[in-house]
Amino acid sequence: MSQQCTSSAAFFGAMGAASALVFANLGAAYGTAKAGVGVAHLGIMNHTKIMRGIVPVVMAGILGIYGLIVAVIISGGIKADGYSNFAGYVHFGAGLAAGMASLAAGLAIGIVGDSSVRAYGKQDKIFVAMILMLIFAEALGLYGLIISLLMNNVAGKAGACASS
Repeated sequence: MSQQCTSSAAFFGAMGAASALVFANLGAAYGTAKAGVGVAHLGIMNHTKIMRGIVPVVMAGILGIYGLIVAVIISGGIKADGYSNFAGYVHFGAGLAAGMASLAAGLAIGIVGDSSVRAYGKQDKIFVAMILMLIFAEALGLYGLIISLLMNNVAGKAGACASS
């Protein structure tokens, strides 16, 4: 089956790559900043626990890498000629899936990280619960990465463009 090709197809593909990178980095930045405030507070309360308390900041930074991976893969699939509207729309959706999932994960990691790092400063037993909450929050970004990779495979299998 032949696909339609217009000049806007590449725009949608590029917007998918940009969306993945921008929204994932917004999530990573928020998570890092919010959890970093908790780590700073931990340094005041109990400076010997800082290395274990920095886990949320590291996990938030990983979200930016998810967006980078998706943006690079989508960018590699955009072609000057023969890039169908279908592929552009799917790449746009893939970028939004990865970016928005990472943004949501960053919000969760920031809030959970800030409050649980502060609690960890007062009670050592909260550490395992903090790690579990952070893992489940990070999983949200991972889900978006997986779906965007699957969507990219669908876009790569799009048929040839219709001749005009």
